[in-house]
Amino acid sequence: MSVISPKIARFEYVLTGADETFLWRRDDYPWERNVWNFHPEIEIHYVSNASGVLLAGDHVGAFTPGHISMIGSNLPHDWVTPLKPGERIAGRDIVIQFLPSKLEQASAFLPELAGFREFFTRAQRGLSFKGQARERAEALILDMEFQTGSVRLSTFLSLLSLLRDTDEVDILSSEAYVPDLSYGSLEALQMVFAYIFANLSEDIRLPDMARMVGMSDSSFSRFFKKNSGNSFTDHVNKLRIWKAGQLLTDTSMPITDICFEVGFRNLSNFNRVFLRHHNLTPSRYRKLSTNRRTVPLPQTTAGPLPV
Repeated sequence: MSVISPKIARFEYVLTGADETFLWRRDDYPWERNVWNFHPEIEIHYVSNASGVLLAGDHVGAFTPGHISMIGSNLPHDWVTPLKPGERIAGRDIVIQFLPSKLEQASAFLPELAGFREFFTRAQRGLSFKGQARERAEALILDMEFQTGSVRLSTFLSLLSLLRDTDEVDILSSEAYVPDLSYGSLEALQMVFAYIFANLSEDIRLPDMARMVGMSDSSFSRFFKKNSGNSFTDHVNKLRIWKAGQLLTDTSMPITDICFEVGFRNLSNFNRVFLRHHNLTPSRYRKLSTNRRTVPLPQTTAGPLPV
């Protein structure tokens, strides 16, 4: 079973140099900041060589190699790839982080920069890019690795302009999502997230999670809904369906076995939830993935998934 160890979620301090408008960084996975976290900086995130699940506000959705997303100021987020014990993925992520206030201040002298203000507001809910816009953005992100000074800044502004002007974009989190950004709340939620990821095939019960973080069942239910944006059952089911999609695409495991492997206790419920999530039955999903080998998983809705 893949194991994701519990880590403490926290406010992330992003340090840019005095001579930098933005931070560009390539990260291995995992490392100490791969947690459910938030920061005032806007983040453009590129995943180069792995798949997994993106949590952004109340969004739960799959990502595949080449995924590019933009996370707005103080929107909690995490990109999770299930790993075997001791496994490490070199250079999984390229992260670009910047304070929107820097560009807003610069717009007093460079008025063209004022055109980004509305875009940064849209990014508050998180954005995911696709199609030709994603391909062009990927090239710009990779170009920056070997650039410096004004050349790198020019490429950064070109990237922002591309992402601002494209309509090849999906909004991730819902407008209704308003989390509690206190340290203790995020730490407790990260503990629960980590346990769920590591135990998807098991019987994951709300009362057990409530005891883990020292809450009553009713308090935990309200806490989880407020801070994840989904009910506990919705969140678990979304992750189980994501894992089922991986197994349907990457293995020849019988559908009945997949049902139990991802934690469902009967096949009819699994089929019903899978259909509501993907608008495809598991067998149809597998057939399409066999024909195309890489079937993009439909983005989950920001709101709760009916069960």
